[in-house]
Amino acid sequence: MNRRNFIQSKIAGTAIIASSGLVCKASAENPPSVSKDTDLLDVDVLVVGGGSAGHVAAIQAGRLGAKTVLLERNSQLGGTTTTGGVCFPGLFHAWGKQVIAGIGWELVAKSVEVDGRKLQDFTKVHRSHVPHHVDINGQLYSLLAEEACLDAGVSLAYYQFPEKVVETPEGWLVDVRGQGVSYQLHCKQIIDCSGNATVVGMLGLERMREDTRQPGTQVVIYKGLDMEVIRSNAKQIQQMYNEAIKDGRLQKGDTWSGNAMQPIRGTRGNVNHIFGADSTNAATQTQTNLAGRKSVLRMLTFLKTIPGGKNASIDRMMNETASRETFRIKGETVISANDYASGRKFADGLCHSFYPIDLHTKDGVKPKHLKRGVVPVIPRGALIPKGSKNIMVAGRCLSSDRLANSAARVQASCMAMGQATACNAFLAAKSGLTPKDVPLADIHSLLLEHGAIVPS
Repeated sequence: MNRRNFIQSKIAGTAIIASSGLVCKASAENPPSVSKDTDLLDVDVLVVGGGSAGHVAAIQAGRLGAKTVLLERNSQLGGTTTTGGVCFPGLFHAWGKQVIAGIGWELVAKSVEVDGRKLQDFTKVHRSHVPHHVDINGQLYSLLAEEACLDAGVSLAYYQFPEKVVETPEGWLVDVRGQGVSYQLHCKQIIDCSGNATVVGMLGLERMREDTRQPGTQVVIYKGLDMEVIRSNAKQIQQMYNEAIKDGRLQKGDTWSGNAMQPIRGTRGNVNHIFGADSTNAATQTQTNLAGRKSVLRMLTFLKTIPGGKNASIDRMMNETASRETFRIKGETVISANDYASGRKFADGLCHSFYPIDLHTKDGVKPKHLKRGVVPVIPRGALIPKGSKNIMVAGRCLSSDRLANSAARVQASCMAMGQATACNAFLAAKSGLTPKDVPLADIHSLLLEHGAIVPS
């Protein structure tokens, strides 16, 4: 059995290391270490979370030849794009040119191609960012992402998560748990792509979180509506909506901003606000899901009462309510809203981001678009927890203030961060350095070799 197949068989549960006596337990007198004579899972890069940043990070690490394990608490890759149902990732282009490419773009473009459709013309500059989102088939995307992981030699571990992380002289000793699975692995580098900076929190490193978070969204698309009748009765339907809000049959947030037509005309399903959405842990995600589903049921019940809505039903609904923010790390660098909106050229820039400041509130969302020509930069310091070594983050939990995060959290930006941190982590593992000490020129060279775009 080759090394990759051995690792995959272990994390799939065909042999449980924790009960085999092969793991050295840590203590003050006996710090955790890895014996080269055992079959302990010994990998180069551990990626935690297979969402927008995580699956791209894992693919990149695997393609570079790193022994890579990807832990994902759910049943598929893609995160917001797939499980969250936001099947229109962006933004990869700015001001008529591409600013984010690499593995994320490769998978998005392939999804469009395999689905028998064509990409739009990105050379046209629009006043709104919406036309530059790329509509994809989320289910297809998850299949292509998984195939790319396996082709890259990544060991996938679904329904599994880190329970404990301990620093060792060689890197990290990680207790992994899942349904019927419990084992330990040793890794040289960790990339925390959990969206909540879960591993960072386990290590006691500083995280930031707002008292009031942005609302989440339960993605849903309705069907069975007679649009001709609805259009001719739009004013009456809005009045019916307002009355339903007033008497409690509907609640604020069942549409973004009180527009009754939004869920009716919506083709992407991003039409409601679930206040208090929180994916921090199983308990808060459960409550978030329940709130999201109640909102959908209220709206469906209402739609059946409007002119043209008697046959209303649900065409598609995600099985998880998506959150927009939870924890952010306190990094070596904290990106401010001014840094982002001005396109500050950080000396340690790893990748670009591009999106309007997009803070969702109880009153809806009013994007604040960037000035023409501005392309924000994500620095390495924002992806390294302050005072840490041998761990990076990628995705929405990057180090930034809240307004900058409302823009940098989107899918294309997270994909770019995932690829950049993977190149950094690979070089760190290979050289025995901690991530912040790896020469930037070496990282940029690898990124360019693998199709990414680096800040100039």
